[in-house]
Amino acid sequence: MEQRLKDSIGIEQFPQGNKPLSPQAMASIRSLIVNPHTSDPTLSSVLETLTRSLQIGGDLLYLHHTLKLLTDLASHHPNLSASILDLLRSSSLLSSRSPGLATEFVSAMASISSSVIEVDEASFVSLCFGPSVSARMWLLRNAEMFGVRRSVLLALLLGFTRDPYPYVRKAALDGLVNLCESGDFEDRDVIEGCCCRAVELLQDTEDCVRSAAVRAVRVWGKMLVAYIEESNKIDYSDAIFIQICSMVRDMNVEVRLQAFDALGKIGPVSEGILLQTLSKKVLGITKEKKSSSYCPMEWLEIPASNAAGIIVHGLEDEFYEVRMSACYSLRTLTVFSAKFAGEALNLLMDMLNDDSRSVRLQALETMHQMATCDHLKVEETHMHTFLGTLFDNNAFIRSVARKILKIVKLPKLKLFKQCIDSLLENLETYPQDEVDIFSVLFYTGQNHGNFTVQIIMEVSEEIEPVFGGKLSLDSPRVAAFLVLAISAPLSQEKIANCIPPSIFSYAATLLGRISHALSDVMNKDTLLVYLSKCSQSSDFSLTDFEREGLSLPALVSVAPPHTCLGTSSSVKMPLLDIGNEASEVLSQKLLTLREWSTSHAVCQQRELDELKEFVNIIFGKVNDLWLLVQSGFTTEALKTLRACREEVATFPKESPGSAGVLAFTQQYIGVMKLLTEVWQHLVPTRKIKSYGMGNLEIILEKLDRRLRDMRSRFIGLSIEEELQILDLTVVACLLRLSKAEFCCYHGTLKRLSSTISHVEFLYKKGSLDPYNFLTEVKKSLHEIGTYIGGGPCKPFVIRRLLNSFSPKQFSLCGSPRYANTELEVSGNDSENPLPFISGLPACIPLEITLHNILNENRLWLRITLSEELTQFVFLDLNLTGGGNDVRKFTFMAPCYLTPNVASFTLRVCIGMECLFDDIHLAKGSGGPKHELTYISPEKEVYLSMRLKTE
Repeated sequence: MEQRLKDSIGIEQFPQGNKPLSPQAMASIRSLIVNPHTSDPTLSSVLETLTRSLQIGGDLLYLHHTLKLLTDLASHHPNLSASILDLLRSSSLLSSRSPGLATEFVSAMASISSSVIEVDEASFVSLCFGPSVSARMWLLRNAEMFGVRRSVLLALLLGFTRDPYPYVRKAALDGLVNLCESGDFEDRDVIEGCCCRAVELLQDTEDCVRSAAVRAVRVWGKMLVAYIEESNKIDYSDAIFIQICSMVRDMNVEVRLQAFDALGKIGPVSEGILLQTLSKKVLGITKEKKSSSYCPMEWLEIPASNAAGIIVHGLEDEFYEVRMSACYSLRTLTVFSAKFAGEALNLLMDMLNDDSRSVRLQALETMHQMATCDHLKVEETHMHTFLGTLFDNNAFIRSVARKILKIVKLPKLKLFKQCIDSLLENLETYPQDEVDIFSVLFYTGQNHGNFTVQIIMEVSEEIEPVFGGKLSLDSPRVAAFLVLAISAPLSQEKIANCIPPSIFSYAATLLGRISHALSDVMNKDTLLVYLSKCSQSSDFSLTDFEREGLSLPALVSVAPPHTCLGTSSSVKMPLLDIGNEASEVLSQKLLTLREWSTSHAVCQQRELDELKEFVNIIFGKVNDLWLLVQSGFTTEALKTLRACREEVATFPKESPGSAGVLAFTQQYIGVMKLLTEVWQHLVPTRKIKSYGMGNLEIILEKLDRRLRDMRSRFIGLSIEEELQILDLTVVACLLRLSKAEFCCYHGTLKRLSSTISHVEFLYKKGSLDPYNFLTEVKKSLHEIGTYIGGGPCKPFVIRRLLNSFSPKQFSLCGSPRYANTELEVSGNDSENPLPFISGLPACIPLEITLHNILNENRLWLRITLSEELTQFVFLDLNLTGGGNDVRKFTFMAPCYLTPNVASFTLRVCIGMECLFDDIHLAKGSGGPKHELTYISPEKEVYLSMRLKTE
């Protein structure tokens, strides 16, 4: 075949001729290039042929196809990349008068080379000023790939912020942002010029430009403030802040989102400006600010009244995303002023009644940050609204509300009683939250020692044994009072009265229940010693506890300061005129604040740890439901699983690593839901819901696909987490084998056997004790195989194994990364189809972004014309370059499915080969040998024989 293609092209004679290649010859050359078995001598001849073709020249379309063939040759055969790169660099067409063609040359060189492309600066600038808008945008977006000096690039980007095309202006602004974030600039005039230009573009008529301008004002404004004298920093910071405030009322949602995001990252702002953001009426302090501020640059002079009520405006926005962003910006701003935090609290309390769960959750997270910085001063008017969140339908919202109660300081006994009463009612309404509620009661009592003693004295009769000397241990209310009571001696307050020693004796009878809730405070043995000491002496205190040599973590009255702020800033707040002592305290706080701001990574890790803690609670709930499933209550179990899934969907995904954790949790809940649906069909239930055999097969296929996804698409799973997935895989195999109607015994049995072998390997690798269920399955494997191979299936052995299964309790320890891809065909739709010639391969330019894909993964591009006509193209990850986290590249996919029609549509997606599966597909050569798990949604590609004319 190879020789026949060479003969049809005349590849041996072409280098000596001057005749351009025909379309048929180009198609044959492409076939030789993409064929992995083409010999090296033939590839060398192809390279010589294409080199000669490039030298002969021709029209733009001919040169475009020749250049594309050279790029494909370098992509499929890396050993020729250096030669092709040298050819392109030395080509006279690189300095062609056609900017589009020259840009294609530069783009081809960038796709082939793995290092910076050294391009003559004059040529690069000339290409940027060419008539092709798309070429200009591409060059600006990828400017860092070329060895252009920073000074030249800065001048170029500033110049193109005045381009008549809006997307070019946006690309220039984005380039300026990247340039600012990539390194420090020492020339203050340059920084002022960039910031000034960004401020001017805040008034641009195009939404995308204004959005990019907000980001540019933020990054260049912060850099400008860093170079200002200490005495004037706050004035410049205020000016930048007010400039961004002016964009909060923009008509475009994306601009408003960017504005609030920027407001939370500017850094410290004077208290007067902050207070103005909460009032639509212009305050007197703001009027004074305008006359006394030192801001010599005219382009920064803007009325402070522009900040009037912008926080109110954001919290009242019709789009919940904007309301969320406004709440998030308050997380940082409330750190800078206790007075501002107190007034902002009234607005945040209103947000607790928002229709969106995401907004309510973000408002509570902001209040938690305020409490962490000791800026949350709860008044009596706030208590009813705040305590109402303890009864929210969403467990995550309830939990965050309790986290606030752990650290907030209540000034009055009346408020403390309201809090305790609500927690007791909360325990009655949500008994499944007992562990969390007991923990809150302990910390709350610890932070309010005297209030706790007074309440315990009032309810002591309720705690004392009833007639006959029996305690009401089955009463959650009594258990809650006991938890509250035992916290009082550990308070740092000077307690006037003491808790009766008998109370601690009563608490000892609930040792296991209480120690489970206080596991983050002390272990079971320490708790027992503590209760024993307190039951013997009424004067036992925290000092005595430490003198006994018992270990106890730091008390939670106010959380560590570094959690107050997640955004670094170099701006200093001036000392306010509030007296020398208070001024010094404020100065020290602000000095410490700058130290806290450097621990952004610590804050993000803390948020991720909290998320994993809640996710593990979900795992526990889901696994506990299996007893309901085995008892026949599958309908109730399915309802709970759906509720858990909806609950996980509300979790925030902003912190790094959270996306993988949430994706894994969603997949796990989905697998348990499908297992429940299959069980509902195979096992008699109290409410029988029968599925047809076809429907059951569909559910089993979905279950297999989900399990393949979990094994393939998550990177960084621990051995315990991988074993949990394999346990579920074994159960899925047994469920499939339990139905005699299915005729896939051999394949399923082989998959079951390989899964058990892999489980044994992991147990040995992790030095873990084998799971009884898997041990029984392994013992019965031969028996199952005998029944299946020798005649009709006898399902009682499989049924016995299934009845012995119960999911293991496990915790998500690490932060798994989720593998997925994004697939785009730029500018392609039904009105702008790609050209093709019937019977010849078509070229599909795909813009691919890979997230968390490793080099050892095998990716395949699936191109589908119909159910019967499907083509697979292998993606060689070694040619894409970049890291394992995010890789972006353009791939020219050859499509051989070109029918004899005027136009048609293809469906394209990317799949990952499941290399762990021993089941090989019976496909023709060139396709995947294992099952695929698809990691991108299908993308429609439109093609037409009608060529667009320029």
